Formats: sequence, structure tokens, C-alpha cells
Amino acid sequence: MSLELLVVLLLILGAEFVNGWTDAPNAIATVIGTRSLSPRSALVLASVFNLIGVMSGTAVAMTIGTGIIDPAAVNLATVGGAMTGIIIWSTVAARWGIPTSESHALVSGLAGAGLASAGPSVLLWAGWKKVLVGLVFSSLLGFGAGLVFMLAIYWVFRKAVPARVRGLFRWLQITSSAMMAFSHGSNDGQKFIGAFTLALVLGGGLKAFEIKLWVILLCAAVMAMGTSIGGWRIIKTLGGRVSRLKPQHGFAAETAAAGTILLASAFGIQLSTTHTISTSIMGVGSVRRARAVRWTVAREMAVAWIVTFPICAAISWAAVKLIALFGGPLS
Repeated sequence: MSLELLVVLLLILGAEFVNGWTDAPNAIATVIGTRSLSPRSALVLASVFNLIGVMSGTAVAMTIGTGIIDPAAVNLATVGGAMTGIIIWSTVAARWGIPTSESHALVSGLAGAGLASAGPSVLLWAGWKKVLVGLVFSSLLGFGAGLVFMLAIYWVFRKAVPARVRGLFRWLQITSSAMMAFSHGSNDGQKFIGAFTLALVLGGGLKAFEIKLWVILLCAAVMAMGTSIGGWRIIKTLGGRVSRLKPQHGFAAETAAAGTILLASAFGIQLSTTHTISTSIMGVGSVRRARAVRWTVAREMAVAWIVTFPICAAISWAAVKLIALFGGPLS
């Protein structure tokens, strides 16, 4: 393995670690927020089902690795620059406790770095079309599914004793949290695996774009490590700051988000799991009453999602230009 390739692979793992801070906690935020599981138990559940989800397919990894920018027009500096942008922006956002989207950061980072390396022709419309579809999935379907699930639960259990409802949904939410972790792995967990494999191809470590089992296991382990060390700020935001949740609300939000994500994964559509679970929580909260959702927090999150695109693209573009200007192992 060359020094250039090693540097880029370490940057990708660094970005995956940061992904553990910001995106992976989504799967367990509500189950901890409602106290259906302890943080330690929730972390074990998320790690196991994230890994199972990651190994369930490679469609999203293929989209990231071959569909966003033209692999034939870029080099290791492109991938390294993209990862630098992701690490810088996501670390700053995580310090503020803002659940940014690693999906948005990754595609915008690849775009900015690709533009710096090869110009506008490097962008591939087929992959970006899936990115746009993913935005619709995560926003409209996430919110709508959360709202519908919560309405259905209210109607089915309208005559039930509240204490029994909470007891039932405490156990059901553990199941929905596992489903959310699995769906996260099936979509978000694959994204940096795609970037890792792309770097291996560009660096000569692989002759063709082929997802290796050791890459899956390595990336999943690094993501789980990031969640265990730095994910608690995001868990606090999603678990209670957006809308105060009870087990039945957490179950509805997780089930709605997981179903949306799994549908996207089946078509190789990469979307933001942060975006999806957040809008699902908003949909669930809005059923109770509009004021049940803390819209100021929701607005802060929406601004973070929007600014991620230009900020990550700009940092990644600048990183590639600096590599070219000063030289180094990636130039």
C-alpha cells in the first residue's frame, strides 16, 4: 500500500468516525430519550443492527463510489479533499449539538473536490438525480409517514388505558429502534464504504470497484466507536429537544423513518438518515399539536442541513487546491 493511499484511507476512516458522532446516534436517540433502553444497551443494539444493515446490500455504496463524480476523472487528492471538508464541518457542527447530515456533507464534499480536480464535467447527473430524490424521501415522506403512523396509533388505542399503552410501546420501541439501526446501516452505513472502495481503486489497491467484506467490517467498527465516544449531544437533541417524546411517539417516528430509509435503500437512493428521523419526529409531534414541536430547534437543524452543501463543497475545493499548491503525498 502506498503512502498516498494510506493517508486517504485514514481520512475516510476519520470521516466515518465523525459520522458516528452525527448520523449513527439517530438510530438510538428516541429510544434513549423515552428511557425505553439505557444508553449502554441502546449502543449495543445500534452497533449490532447497523452492522447487519450494512451487510444487507451495496446499492448505496455503488451510488456514492461511482455515481456522484466520474471515477475516471479524479484522483486520490479528490477523495482526500472531500474527507477533509466533511471532518472539519461535521466536527464543528457536532460541538454545537446540531445533527447535520453526513449524506449532504459527503456528496457536497465529493462535488467540491471533484470540481477542483476536473471541473463541472466530473459531476454525474444519474447519481445527483438520486440525491434530489433522496431529499424528497427524507423530507416529505419522513414527515408524512410519522404523522400517519401517529394518527393510526391514536385511533387504534383511543380507548386503551394510558399506562398500559406506555408499557406496550416501551417494548415495541425497542423493536422499532433495532429496525431504525438496520435501515441506517443499509443506507448511511454504506456511504463511506463506497468512498473507501473508490480510494482503493484510485490507489491501485483494487482493480475494479468491488465491495470487500473487510472494508464493511472496518467501517462499521469505526462508526460504532464514534457513536460511543461522541454521539451524546445529537442524542440529546433528537431525543427530547425537537419534541418531547413518549414510547408510542418514539415507536411511530422510528418506524416511519426506518420504512422510508429501507424503501430508498432498495432503489440505491442515498438519503440523510438525520433528515429522515428528524422530520418523522416533527410529523409525530405535530399530530399532538403544532406547539408540541420546538420549531426553533427544527429551524436551526434545517439551516444546518442547507448550509452543509456550500460549506462542505467550499472546504473540500480549497483542500484540493492547497494540496496542488503546496504538494505532498496526495498531489
